[in-house]
Amino acid sequence: MRRTTSALTLVALLSGCDLAPHYARPASAAPTQWPTGAAYAPSAPQAAEQPGGLPWRTMISDPKLVTLIEQALANNRDLRAAVANVASARAQYHVTRSAQLPTLTGDAGATIDRGITSARNSSNSYDANVGISSFEIDLFGRLKNLSRAAFEQYLSTEAGTRSTRLTLIAETATAYATLAADQDLLRIARDTLATGNRTLELTRSLFNAGLDSAVDMQDAITVVAQAQSDIEQETTQVAQDRNALQLMVGAPIDDALIPMSLAELDGTIANVPAGLSSTVLLQRPDVLEAEHLVKAQTATIGAARAAFFPTITLTSAIGVASTALSSLFTGGALAFTAAPQASLPILGGTNRGNLEYARAQRDYYAAQYDYTVQTAFREVADGLARRGTINRQRAAQQRLVDAAGQSYRLSTAQYQAGTDTFLDALTAERTLYAARQTQVSTILSDIQNRISLYQYIGSDSGV
Repeated sequence: MRRTTSALTLVALLSGCDLAPHYARPASAAPTQWPTGAAYAPSAPQAAEQPGGLPWRTMISDPKLVTLIEQALANNRDLRAAVANVASARAQYHVTRSAQLPTLTGDAGATIDRGITSARNSSNSYDANVGISSFEIDLFGRLKNLSRAAFEQYLSTEAGTRSTRLTLIAETATAYATLAADQDLLRIARDTLATGNRTLELTRSLFNAGLDSAVDMQDAITVVAQAQSDIEQETTQVAQDRNALQLMVGAPIDDALIPMSLAELDGTIANVPAGLSSTVLLQRPDVLEAEHLVKAQTATIGAARAAFFPTITLTSAIGVASTALSSLFTGGALAFTAAPQASLPILGGTNRGNLEYARAQRDYYAAQYDYTVQTAFREVADGLARRGTINRQRAAQQRLVDAAGQSYRLSTAQYQAGTDTFLDALTAERTLYAARQTQVSTILSDIQNRISLYQYIGSDSGV
């Protein structure tokens, strides 16, 4: 037993060599400061980073949307598949890690030979053994680097699941807001149909009395027909939006959870804190995923380098053997065996190609990491550009709706009084219709940008 303990101690001492290159995080390929200019809000004092990220519940407070996001996180099949991938990667790491440790096995057996005739002697033999089965002494860190690569692959998969979770939260919120916007557009189309029908009835009465032209009556019919067409289009769109949201949630949606308008949602979606440093992007799940892949390939280079050096495997066993079961564990029954082997590649083989491939893969994933960081910066910069102008655009659009509504009311009153033409009233009605539709689109753009910025920052803590 002392010899076995000494062998294990020697293995531990010899396993400290590591041929993997030293890992250093690639220098950031993105600017260190957010862009400035007319499209961006004035620079704000740098905000303290939230420990553990920004829980999505701090950004979203609409109770119906919160319920749907919770259902999506529990039921969505894409997220379930991502979680299963994490479990698979973790299991694979455990398999690879186990190769670094010796496997102790125990066995016991007996052989009993009885002669058929008295001329043949009978014999018995018994044995019991504990041993190390085919254990590689990791002199040059090959197994350690393979284990490290598997661990980084597992961490990469885990970060990918966080990214999937964050995307699911953002897409569920965006689908919910889109459904609310289309509910508003459907309501606007119905309002326009109602006013258009009233105008058409007035125009038809004037036409029948010989006080208006057929052209004016046909123009009134176009407004009604356009509103009817839009109602059918928006009815279809609302149904499709609900189907899309249901796919996100992964289960049928209760009617009580359907949004009625953007107005009820507008004040419940917060903005990410102003003044965040661009270094926050380094903690974005997809950026972490890309970095773990670079680390995995760096470790793979170490394993490929170690393949050029000798591989030493050790098999040993200590046990007892006896011809009588009663004396199996008595003195003289002890037996010990050891079978070390060494192999060294001399000519041929794939070691050089494997090393070149590992280096090329490391360079590939390093380039992918750079691109991921640059993409993250661009996405946040785009979101900040929209954030810097959206409030001014919303205010201008509200003034346009107010002015178009006033113009429509005045033109209609003057037409009914016979002091203005129907063309002016028709133009005002169409202008108001378009202005209200654009206003819905602008509000939706604002809400979607708040959701997207939260996703682009990528700091969900999983709460």
